[in-house]
Amino acid sequence: MKRRNLSQQDLLAASKTYVPTGKRDEFVAFSSGGQSGQMIVYGIPSMRILKYIAVFTPEPWQGYGFDENSKAVLRQGNIDGKEINWGDTHHPAISETDGKYDGQFLFINDKANPRLAVIDLRDFETKQIVVNPIYKSEHGGAFVTPNTDYIIEAAQYATPLENKKFYPLEEFNEKYRGGVTYWKFDRKEGRIDPKESFSLELPPYSQDLSDAGKGPSDGWSFTNSFCSERYVGGIEKGRPPYEAGCSAKDTDYLHVINWKKAAELVAAGKAKKINGHNVLMMETAIKEGILFLVPEPKSPHGVDVTPDGKFLTVAGKLDTHVSVYSFEKIQAAIKAGKFESKDPYGIPVIGMKDALHTQVQLGLGPLHTQYDSKPCIAYTSLYVDSQVVKWNHCDGKVLDKISVHYNIGHLMTMEGDSADPKGRYLVALNKLAIDRFVPVGPLHPQNHQLIDISNDKMQLLYDMPLPLGEPHYVVAIEASKLKPGVRYKVGTDSRTDKPHPGMVRAGEESTTKKGNKITVWGTLIRSHITRKPSKLKLAMK
Repeated sequence: MKRRNLSQQDLLAASKTYVPTGKRDEFVAFSSGGQSGQMIVYGIPSMRILKYIAVFTPEPWQGYGFDENSKAVLRQGNIDGKEINWGDTHHPAISETDGKYDGQFLFINDKANPRLAVIDLRDFETKQIVVNPIYKSEHGGAFVTPNTDYIIEAAQYATPLENKKFYPLEEFNEKYRGGVTYWKFDRKEGRIDPKESFSLELPPYSQDLSDAGKGPSDGWSFTNSFCSERYVGGIEKGRPPYEAGCSAKDTDYLHVINWKKAAELVAAGKAKKINGHNVLMMETAIKEGILFLVPEPKSPHGVDVTPDGKFLTVAGKLDTHVSVYSFEKIQAAIKAGKFESKDPYGIPVIGMKDALHTQVQLGLGPLHTQYDSKPCIAYTSLYVDSQVVKWNHCDGKVLDKISVHYNIGHLMTMEGDSADPKGRYLVALNKLAIDRFVPVGPLHPQNHQLIDISNDKMQLLYDMPLPLGEPHYVVAIEASKLKPGVRYKVGTDSRTDKPHPGMVRAGEESTTKKGNKITVWGTLIRSHITRKPSKLKLAMK
């Protein structure tokens, strides 16, 4: 202690993160890899990196993107016939059953290119990539419904939905549209079914993150937005910068959507085909009463449903408050037809006061909220203050604050966005490291900080540099829920989970010749290849 200038508090923190040799972590975290296009897997509380999962970018160590089988998965992500071998992974989501993590599948979006990937947690391999046919980029994925019937993906930046049609920005309000997509997931096949998927056309507000209702709010989803001003242009035209133009109003819009009824309308043939994809148009959604708006603090960056499904938490980056909406109040307003107005596209707007449960002043730059295993306890990141705040969303009281290093974006508690949070630990995803680690040049790593939340006061335990890309969000699951295979299935293509055409068992080795093509069926154990002796004479060069 003396030689290293350590305190007793340092030793206590070390003991809480120490996992002895041969022991295993309590939780497994799946982090986006940012511009690496990959996923990062690490243990909690040790914070030891366990694996990189190749998703949108070739990865030579595991051969991803080099053999024909994985190449076929990577090429599913081609857009307009062009190969795209990089991505910007943002929001991972673990499959759920009854709103609880089940540890079977992992989903991740690509912000730069509007794509979504499916990872099977039996072998931690990417099985499928789907391209959104009506978006040009997206930030608002991936979020699952309580039984993983659908994976939600929002557009963020509005564009013309039809491919290969250009409209000038002067026609932004009329020709540009946002949207939210509901990708149908086939649990048995472990794949997204694009034919059974659909999107909802939305106004050209910048739709951002989403969450699915659970319990009493099951069947509904919630997507926030920014820049409801629909501001375009800026300093190049002698007008205020884009950021200023998109922050002129005091509020933006929270989209409240009855996705179960929307799916029924699509099945009834009420969707329009755009680029071969089912799109439920705004006019239909308004007429059928499945789409509503609620004002929310401006420039929000997340909407998070409480574990009991009764409340929605929204934090606006440009507001010091966090707003807690009551699902019961929202439903009461809808049933009573009590709307304060309509937006420019005719969508009914529920009054903010008619939907609010409470508002709590937390600090500067509130962003994201996660929940504890203790009832009513929530944690919100404060970007400007570089802090995490612990508060009670039922009675609206701030309970504790802790400083992090530095400029936190997302934060994550153990299974904290599910119906059954585990508490115990919180991870702060900080965008800057600066003086936290040994210098490695001008470009610093990201910093994931582990915080103990098991007591009344939060305690900072550990700094973890993450040098791969810019991790954006992370989810964590109890390690005991994961049931990965101990070996690959013999004779099976691990990317399709179907029998491989080259399958051969010991004793079945053979060599055939057809024209000038020679095919050898052999078995391989490490570096030893067994093949059937052949009378064929091969000229070797």
